[in-house]
Amino acid sequence: MTLSHVPAHVPSYVRAVGELRADFQRVGDKTFAMNIFETGGLRLRCPRVAQGCEGVLINTGGGVAGGDRASYDFDIGPDARLTLTTQSAEKIYRAQSDPAEIDVALRIGAGAAVEWLPQETILFDGARLNRRLDMDLEETSSLTLLESVVYGRMAMGETAIGGSFRDRWRIRRGRRLIFAEDMKIDGDLTGALDRPAVGGGARASAIFVHIAPDAQARLEEIRARLADAPCEVGASAWNGMVVVRLLSPSPEKVRAAIMALLQSFRGRDAPRVWQ
Repeated sequence: MTLSHVPAHVPSYVRAVGELRADFQRVGDKTFAMNIFETGGLRLRCPRVAQGCEGVLINTGGGVAGGDRASYDFDIGPDARLTLTTQSAEKIYRAQSDPAEIDVALRIGAGAAVEWLPQETILFDGARLNRRLDMDLEETSSLTLLESVVYGRMAMGETAIGGSFRDRWRIRRGRRLIFAEDMKIDGDLTGALDRPAVGGGARASAIFVHIAPDAQARLEEIRARLADAPCEVGASAWNGMVVVRLLSPSPEKVRAAIMALLQSFRGRDAPRVWQ
């Protein structure tokens, strides 16, 4: 079947609708996953780690297609120590009509320290993705947040792609909005990224956000670690947070910079599944 004969609308019964919910609570000196709910191909696994609790998010479908919907919803209790990551990069396939939808919601209790460290999101040619992240912190909790996006399968020669990517972030601390970001790229994605004011030829981007009572004090440490980064990078601090942005024509160089930053910042390697 040629692409011109593909139906304009994919029937709902062939779309994946997944939901993953869990509570994480500290018991003694350890953090455990409680009340796990999994449906539609989304799974949570918590391998043993030396520090805290590590939750690995798994999409058994192997990727996300147009019209698919995935929802992640986590409550993290007071004083918990938690890292959330993904088993592999998330592949966003070509969409025939409706965009894929990914929603992430975290509520972080007082004194808790949470890391949201998924591996890359890879946009295939023709991918359409709407993503929303909502994070709620208490005044004494901390959040380390990383998201990276690769535009096209460069190893397959997919260096110019079209599609749609909409990314909406809302982070609140003590019920007050402290970080909001909306990005929208439609049509010729790589053409937009080639513009100097947008991406300057980038094919991979990443954003690292750290929010904590002592976050601003760590700015110079982060800048020093990234001084020799193999990609374009900028870091700023204000209002109890540090924000780092990375860009490069090479996804490998962005990943190398991220790995080095995570090791230095965390005092240990990136999550095991990243290796």
